[in-house]
Amino acid sequence: MKDIKKPSVTGLEGVVAADTAISLVDGDKGHLVLRGYWAKELALKHAFEEVAHLIWRGSLPSDDQFNQLKKKLANERDLPEYTINILKQLPEQMDMMSVLRALVGTFVLEGARWPPTLDQAVAITAKIPTIIAYRHRLIQGKALVAPKANLSHIENYLYMLSGEAPQPAHVQALEAYSILTMEHGMNASTFTARVISSTESDIVSAISGAIGAMKGPLHGGAPSGVIEMLEEIGNKEQVEAWIRGALERGERLMGFGHRVYKTHDPRSLALKEMIGSLEGQDEWLDLAYEVEKQAVELLEEFKPGRRLYTNVEFYAAAIMRAVQLPEQLFSPTFTLSRTVGWTAHVLEQAENNRIFRPQSTYIGRTPN
Repeated sequence: MKDIKKPSVTGLEGVVAADTAISLVDGDKGHLVLRGYWAKELALKHAFEEVAHLIWRGSLPSDDQFNQLKKKLANERDLPEYTINILKQLPEQMDMMSVLRALVGTFVLEGARWPPTLDQAVAITAKIPTIIAYRHRLIQGKALVAPKANLSHIENYLYMLSGEAPQPAHVQALEAYSILTMEHGMNASTFTARVISSTESDIVSAISGAIGAMKGPLHGGAPSGVIEMLEEIGNKEQVEAWIRGALERGERLMGFGHRVYKTHDPRSLALKEMIGSLEGQDEWLDLAYEVEKQAVELLEEFKPGRRLYTNVEFYAAAIMRAVQLPEQLFSPTFTLSRTVGWTAHVLEQAENNRIFRPQSTYIGRTPN
C-alpha cells in the first residue's frame, strides 16, 4: 500500500464559496460594507431595526417601513408556551449557547418549509433575546420579565434582563455594537447556515446550525481577557503605567490585533467614536477609551511597524461590562445581532440555490 501526500492548505481559507450582495469585508483596507453602506456610518446614524431592514431587504426603510418592522419584531417576541416549558426543564449546568441552539430548534414557524421567508427571519430574530433573558432570570431564581412592545429591540433586551429601564447611554452603546456585529461576510457560522439551507432544509435548522458554529471558542468566544485587563487597570490614572509594564514584560494586550483586518478594524473605529461621544456617562466606557488611546501609542513605541490596533472585541468587552452583562451572556448577545446576517444569507441562498458539495483529498492508504 502506498501513502498519499497530505495537502498543504486546509480549512477552505481563500476559497470563494458564494456570491453575495449582503456585505463586503476587506481586511487589507479595513473596509466593512453592508449593502452598499459603510458599517461605521450605519452604526453611528441608524437604529438596529433600520439596519436589519437594510440587511434583509437591501435598502434603508422609509419611516413607514421602519415602524412596520419595529411592530413586527415586537409582535414576535413572545415565546410559544411549549418552548417556555422546555426551557424550564433544561438542566441548570447547560450553557446559554446550547440553550439557544436547543430552543430555536423548537420553533414552528408560519409558512412553507422551503423556501424561507422574511417573516420567518423576523420571527427568529425577535425571539432570541427573549430566550436569553428568560434563561438568565430563571438561572438567577428571578421572575420572568415579559417583553414590552413599546421598546426597541435592544432596549427591550436590556429591560428583560434586569427588569428595569436601561440607561440611554447603555442602549446606544449596545445598539451600535449590535449593528456592527450583525453581519460579517462568509464566516464559519454564516457558511454553516448557507450549507444547511442549500439542502432545502428549513430556516430553523439553518439558524440552529449557525448557533452551533458560533458556540465554538475560535468563532464566538467571549472577550473575557479584555475585561480582566480593564479591571486590573482600574482607573484612567493607572493606564500608562499598567500598559508600559505589561509591554516591558512581553505580555500581550488583549483586544488588539485581528486575523482579518491588517489595519484598523472599522467596527472598532465606529465604537470608539460612539463611546467618545458618551464621555462622562459611564466610567467603564471612559476607561476603555483612555486605554485604547494610550495603548496604540505605546504599542507603536514598543513594536514599531506592527500596526496593532483595537479589534471589535476590545470595545465589545467595555460595553458588556458597562451594561453589566455576565460573561456567559457575551456570545449569546453576539448571536442576538448576528441572527440578522444569518437569516439574510439563508434568504439569499434560496434565491439561486445550489447544494454545497465540496470535494476532499484522500490522504489515507490505498491498496496496491
